[in-house]
Amino acid sequence: MKKYIALTSFLVCSFCTIVFGQTTNPLDSAWIMDNYSKQEVMVPMRDGIKLFTSIYTPKNTSSPSPILMTRTPYSCSPYGVDNYRPFWNTHWRYYMRRNYIIVIQDVRGRYMSEGTFMDVRPYTENKKGKETDEASDTYDAIDWLIKNIPNNNAKVGIFGISYPGFYSTAAALSNHPSLVAVSPQAPVTDWFMGDDFHHNGAFFLMDGFGFYSGFGKPRTKPTTNYGPGFEFPTKDAYKFYLEAGTTKKLQEIMGDSIAFFKEMYQHPNLDDWWKARNIRNFVQHIPAHTATLVVGGLFDAEDLFGAWKTYEAIETKAKNNNRVIMGPWSHGQWSRGEGNKLGNVQFDSNTSWYYQNEIEIPFFMHHLEGKDKIDDLAEATIFFTGENKWRHLPKWPIEGVQMVPVFLDSDEKLNWKSPEIKNSFSEYVSDPNKPVPYTEDVHFGRTSAYMTDDQRFANRRTDVLSFQTEVLTEDLTLAGPVIANILTSITGTDVDFVVKLIDVFPSDFKYENDHEASYPMGDYQMLVRGEVMRGKFRNSFEKPTAFTPNKVEKVSFELPDVAHTFKKGHRLMIQIQSTWFPLVDRNPQKFLNIYDANPQDYQKINVKIHHDAVNASNVVLPILK
Repeated sequence: MKKYIALTSFLVCSFCTIVFGQTTNPLDSAWIMDNYSKQEVMVPMRDGIKLFTSIYTPKNTSSPSPILMTRTPYSCSPYGVDNYRPFWNTHWRYYMRRNYIIVIQDVRGRYMSEGTFMDVRPYTENKKGKETDEASDTYDAIDWLIKNIPNNNAKVGIFGISYPGFYSTAAALSNHPSLVAVSPQAPVTDWFMGDDFHHNGAFFLMDGFGFYSGFGKPRTKPTTNYGPGFEFPTKDAYKFYLEAGTTKKLQEIMGDSIAFFKEMYQHPNLDDWWKARNIRNFVQHIPAHTATLVVGGLFDAEDLFGAWKTYEAIETKAKNNNRVIMGPWSHGQWSRGEGNKLGNVQFDSNTSWYYQNEIEIPFFMHHLEGKDKIDDLAEATIFFTGENKWRHLPKWPIEGVQMVPVFLDSDEKLNWKSPEIKNSFSEYVSDPNKPVPYTEDVHFGRTSAYMTDDQRFANRRTDVLSFQTEVLTEDLTLAGPVIANILTSITGTDVDFVVKLIDVFPSDFKYENDHEASYPMGDYQMLVRGEVMRGKFRNSFEKPTAFTPNKVEKVSFELPDVAHTFKKGHRLMIQIQSTWFPLVDRNPQKFLNIYDANPQDYQKINVKIHHDAVNASNVVLPILK
């Protein structure tokens, strides 16, 4: 058996790829090492705890330099003043060419920093005396840097992807006068409603276990290495999680030492514990002098929710300069590679290069250097897949979008008119012991490309319902959230609903460079957006309620915003199912605390989706005319 160390967990893996890139540039590596000095310092916080900080300063001191900083739980390695982080493999090298001071800090309680680590550490309003949180730690770090790094210009920018995106949002709450620009990128935001480990209360099993079995390991003292993580007995994730059994059994496998994983199980509903860890509840404290640039990927499997909702919360609650950028990317793909494709789907241009050079770098140059006017940087810069074009918009959501329902109908059809027939429904048997896989292939780690995967494999299952329009006679552009309204009756007392929005390509579809492709794209069923709703939360996330067997009930929920054009000649498809494994943990389909469920609790049920004149199941689409 192969051992998997902590940094192979899915989020950490993503972060390492983001930071260290994929190629080597000897010219830049030599230049950076010749022109930059590195120091490692322990920066004191107000309560006496010291945080390990790597500082890279330019040797050129002809003019004061701005500071660009990342705070991370994933290590500011490599450690040692002679060991340089390979900035030359990322667009960070462009900042170094501009003489920026680069700072990377291990957050409290991680790697070489002192203190006790707390996941998504709550923000404390009205802190007194030596009370701390991530905002105060950021304030104290910036204050020390400004006062102790020679030749800085007293302007600081902070950015970070994923978990460092959370620390970036927290930094914006610090209210330090020198912090003038913050870019939360794919920011961890709300781990119950939509990021990483829960979506609408449904536990994202594969990501949660895969990540915390490594990342969550405790340490007894500061360290540069957390050691090996969990030893997986197979590289077939579907097999491993199904044979592991119940969600409760996975906690036993994890053990008591992984604190946050254990705590999650103690909070199965949306309670004050979760609300304190939702940083959107506090963004009204971002000061006017701190500009924000929220960045996300339309196909980010981890923190798509976090990007959209962080922008929305800041825009609604704060009074600062706030912009959003969403491209056709997986988690952090904008900072590496070309961003010209994901899985089998192509986007026709180097979208990552565009973002780096036309958006992010000018943003920081403007705020940290006073250069490059960004008046022409739109409020919302959004890439629309399907048409594969950037749109520069004055606001998001877009004015003029019409929320139009498309109705599920008999014979696997979608219609724009409400059905007139009586007592019409489609049905399937949902068996949690034979759950629908989230992808056709056998994988060990959760894939990024599943967000655009071909759904033909699911369409062929008897426990998946598919409804599609006729061939579109003109382009159909969607811009905003999708609302699912499911009228259902079930034979059990709980169930999940997975709703998928799919672009069905024409039978003769080929990309122009199809001679390079090995996958048949004719009739491809591209997943544009998918989301799960845990049925017992249909009325309240705080107080779940059971279904009444065989009674028609409504389940409504929102799918994260889409920006996609269904081209003329394509079809729009909706798929509905009740398992999505091992992406989402199995619902026993019995009303209970799933974290306490036993093997005998998992039961087959019959699920009816009604589509008649009285109970007209529909999906509301944000159509841009």
